[in-house]
Amino acid sequence: MQNQISRRLFLKNTALASAGVAVAGTAWGSTSNNKELFKLSVAEWSVNPLIFGDARKDGWEKFMQLLKNDFGAIEKAAPMKNIDFPKFIREVGCEGAEYVNTCMYDKAQNTKYLNELNNVCRGEGITNVLIMVDAEGMVGAPEKKDRLQTLENHKKWIDAAARLGCHSVRVNAGSQGSYEEQQKLAADGLHLLCEYGDKNGINILVENHGGFSSNGKWLSKVMEMVNHRRIGTLPDFGNFRTSYEPEEWYDRYLGMKELMPYAKGVSAKSQEFDENGEEVHSDYHQIMRIVMEAGYRGFVGIEYEGEQLTPKEGVLATKRLLEKCHKELTKDFKA
Repeated sequence: MQNQISRRLFLKNTALASAGVAVAGTAWGSTSNNKELFKLSVAEWSVNPLIFGDARKDGWEKFMQLLKNDFGAIEKAAPMKNIDFPKFIREVGCEGAEYVNTCMYDKAQNTKYLNELNNVCRGEGITNVLIMVDAEGMVGAPEKKDRLQTLENHKKWIDAAARLGCHSVRVNAGSQGSYEEQQKLAADGLHLLCEYGDKNGINILVENHGGFSSNGKWLSKVMEMVNHRRIGTLPDFGNFRTSYEPEEWYDRYLGMKELMPYAKGVSAKSQEFDENGEEVHSDYHQIMRIVMEAGYRGFVGIEYEGEQLTPKEGVLATKRLLEKCHKELTKDFKA
């Protein structure tokens, strides 16, 4: 497509940008008054094609079976392992790691491994920010016993996040029932997680991640219903698709405004770029202004999900766009 940035144009732009920006560092130093409004982290989902390799070629169901029963086979065949992620982050010039639990699915209770991962991060100068938790049950399951089981499934990841020095885990507010019923069920399940997270000093963040959770009004009400100091949101720039059949979308700019008051993290989703390096689906400049107006000054996590660029190229393209936004925002906002 004409509006998508080609790999050749991307590589040309990268070469030009590198003349003024060191790859292993952000460009904040070039902004007025050297103000740092936010730091950049990388969501591990950006490199999921490298970590999972061909493990998903036979479909999602078989992949999940392999994930849960023989994760070592996935690691052995893939070109990249979770332990390599901090080095990748340093190479693209970012500072924080946002892990995905399925990228280290059998490691949650492996103290030796987690200590090794901490050592690698220290060596690379990387801060552990959070763990995104998937495939561990429905937080807002209709039956109480199922919500309690989901809590048990999540505990090991909350413990792992604490050992890694993260401030949060990201969970999903999946549920069943009507609009109001799902709010009540999700709020109950999230409160259970918050009570356990509080014992470990770990926040419980909900991402807009499909279904009602991609409805900003719905999720912001859930935040109020949970009413716990550990609850928060991880607003994702692009995850506002509320239905696939029929395809329905919630307004992403309204959604960001509704979710930012509860944000303890931000996910900069990117998929496609035009010839000017702008993200095709989301106006980063408008969204980052919403982020700043909400008073958020933490890590902004790059999550590239596109297919036109390699994971590394996609992360770098997103990083450049965020650096451009940062330069503009320093004129109007203070760190």
